[in-house]
Amino acid sequence: MAKLEKRLREIDTEVDRFRIRIKDSEDLKSVEGVFDTFTLKTLYHLANKGYIDALGGVISTGKEANIYHAFGCEREIAIKVYRISTSNFRAMQSYLIGDPRFKNVRHEKRSIVFAWTKKELRNLKKAHAAGVRVPEPFVERNNVLLMEFIGEDEIAAPQLREVSLTPDQARKAFETTVEYVRLLYHANLVHADLSEFNMLMDGNEVVFIDMGQSVTLDHPNAMEFLMRDIHNVTRFFRKKGVRIEEDAVVDAVLGE
Repeated sequence: MAKLEKRLREIDTEVDRFRIRIKDSEDLKSVEGVFDTFTLKTLYHLANKGYIDALGGVISTGKEANIYHAFGCEREIAIKVYRISTSNFRAMQSYLIGDPRFKNVRHEKRSIVFAWTKKELRNLKKAHAAGVRVPEPFVERNNVLLMEFIGEDEIAAPQLREVSLTPDQARKAFETTVEYVRLLYHANLVHADLSEFNMLMDGNEVVFIDMGQSVTLDHPNAMEFLMRDIHNVTRFFRKKGVRIEEDAVVDAVLGE
């Protein structure tokens, strides 16, 4: 706790106006490795702009980023913080290369992480506009992305893999998933990491998440990524008892 408080004091003399709160000491353990001084400055800026009122608990932790529950603009929001120091920027770079939206990104870690954050916001906007259920994105700055919180009363919706589905629910979730993949494809986008880990179930509604790696169709590996997504979806729903053929899914996605 002392270490985090010292970092906060280092930001500037107005840090007492920084309206982010940390709920308890367990949360402090998760943020010390992510909230470096630079990230704290970014959060401070977003708080002063009115996007963040209070920071809550951890939703998820990963190798590249942590996601936190928060409140802002009188609603629950999710804050995704990409790690600058530990992110696998070489892997990120492979998804950026070939994407004309980010062809001028400098090949150094901070620039790549910033571009990745911007890329996820753009991909979420594109998916949302295409009619795919995704967390609605609000704003990004540097390595921080603010978006809609999927869940209720500070409890995040579960990943698809965590949900018990009846045969009818599994069939409906499968049909929705294929339709979303189709809508993305016809909006010139491929998720590129679709699986039961990157889909949530918000009640009975499928939600696609984690779209930083998503690519446009002019990416040299776009079709390879699409076929991998379809394979992952088919494999998962077959285990749930849905009778499907992978070729039929491909036809449904690529057709008009």
